[in-house]
Amino acid sequence: MRLTMILIVLLAFVLSATAQTFQDFLSRINSAPDSLRGAIVDSFMNAAGSFPYIEGDTLTHFIYRGAGSSITVPGDANNWSTSAFVMTRISATDFWYYTHEFEPDARLDYKFFLNGSSWILDPLNPYTCVGGFGPNSELRMPQYVMPPEIAEYPQIPHGTLRDTLFYSANLHNSRTVKVYTPAGYELSSQSYPVILVHDGLEYVTLAKMDNVLDYLIAHERIRPMIAVFVPPVNRTREYAGDLMDEFTAFIVEELFAWVDARYRTLTDAPNRATLGASNGGNISLWLGVEHSEVFGNIAAQSSNVISSISNRLQNDPQLALRFYLDLGTYDIPSLIPLVRNLVQILEQHDYEYRYFEYHEGHSWGNWRAHIDNALEMFFPGDSATAVSFSPVPKLFSLLRSYPNPFNATTTISFALSQPCHVELQVFDVQGRLVATLVDSPMTAGVHEVEFDGRELSSGTYFCRLTSGMEMFTHKMMLLK
Repeated sequence: MRLTMILIVLLAFVLSATAQTFQDFLSRINSAPDSLRGAIVDSFMNAAGSFPYIEGDTLTHFIYRGAGSSITVPGDANNWSTSAFVMTRISATDFWYYTHEFEPDARLDYKFFLNGSSWILDPLNPYTCVGGFGPNSELRMPQYVMPPEIAEYPQIPHGTLRDTLFYSANLHNSRTVKVYTPAGYELSSQSYPVILVHDGLEYVTLAKMDNVLDYLIAHERIRPMIAVFVPPVNRTREYAGDLMDEFTAFIVEELFAWVDARYRTLTDAPNRATLGASNGGNISLWLGVEHSEVFGNIAAQSSNVISSISNRLQNDPQLALRFYLDLGTYDIPSLIPLVRNLVQILEQHDYEYRYFEYHEGHSWGNWRAHIDNALEMFFPGDSATAVSFSPVPKLFSLLRSYPNPFNATTTISFALSQPCHVELQVFDVQGRLVATLVDSPMTAGVHEVEFDGRELSSGTYFCRLTSGMEMFTHKMMLLK
């Protein structure tokens, strides 16, 4: 009789698993006797199919099976904190879970941190992304689209990468510089635009930028071009510290003099660009403000921005520069206001620029996916996407509110890819409308609206952005 009851319970679970929510699963297993819990977990795992387990477009359940005393989920979503995102174990099982809501187009790196000492990839997730410290598990939300340009396609023409050991008299050190020339370079007599890439070896090995160049050139999205990939030797000091002047002299006086002598390059500033991420973005910006006569196009991804750069752009006469900037909404928290402040300066001083925010973190998985935006802006080919030099994002999206949690006011950011009528509303947990912050036509770009919660009770609130048939919701915590 007992065996029959067990089989009936398990059969009922299996038949209903695909139609049930994760909360239904938790309710069922927590009400089941210990003897049935392992089998119920097995049935759920078989029915779930893929992991992390995602319900709808936003609700994500990280799941781990195995022994342990504690497990957390550090990653882009919590600035890689080993004490955040604490997983819960269901008693009498080896099943651990943590639930969080993400934007439907988000892409984030993460790992599991076991027993306060061990970092491991998510054993259930086949997707990984290589970062500066090795591979991470990769959360791809349902609306995230993998960038096709990072893959290698045997059927398209490929450029050539050449290595040169280059000594700098200004820095008194040597480094291996890689130079990319496009397919057909040796057979032509034309001259080419040039892009200087900081953290150059990582942009090749981790961001696959040589593949990106091959793909965009083959599809005529950019003009054929030369890329110079330069690694740092003393990264922080050269990119954002006391060696910036010496590094600048190395680039302008030594390296590019050699590049122009060795390769057929276009030497005017509008045909020169420099690209980098994080502190590499900072040195890209610095080279532009210091030598706009050399580099007319500046691309900075998730960039640090030292005050001397923003002050120069704020206070000095306008330079002949164009800017590409992007940022992850899960980026390093200290960088987010620096980049947004720089965007405001560029807007105020009528610079040509393009700015995007993506639901991603401070990672190579983020940066590699958006190299194409910068290249198409600076050196568009015949089939390039039309470029607008204004802060027009790719997506209609609700960005993160900051701060969150908040105890008085918070700023809600959202991005529009084109002008449209927008409603921005706040609801409580019962679904009651608390405030309508926006109900009007809005221009394309990134917008910020302040929400004042001083007259409200502590608790959870939901911000909803609606335009036409599209809608996004973001959870906010008011703590007093």
